[in-house]
Amino acid sequence: MILTRAVQDLVMRHIDSVIQLEALLFLRERPAEPWDLQAIARQLYAPDAQLLAALSDLCRDGLVLRAGTSYIYASDQPAAPQIDALADAYARHLIPLTELIHSKHDKT
Repeated sequence: MILTRAVQDLVMRHIDSVIQLEALLFLRERPAEPWDLQAIARQLYAPDAQLLAALSDLCRDGLVLRAGTSYIYASDQPAAPQIDALADAYARHLIPLTELIHSKHDKT
């Protein structure tokens, strides 16, 4: 498979949807900027309800932090190098990455 073991492990443990992936990478690209739900939804063209669920899961896993009504990337967390590799995989191997995410649902 084209994706590294680190990326595969991160996806299998923490990424359940493409919206969740895109929200994480969106916030990672803007680590010093807090964003509210509606602003992220507008940037990603994502429905608020689905994005809220995705962000809640990312917060639960410690990948994103919530401060009041804003969200920010947790840049000092242990998975940061894996998330960097995930961003690279998203840029280079979008199809295999999205297939891996969707395959998680096929197993249930």
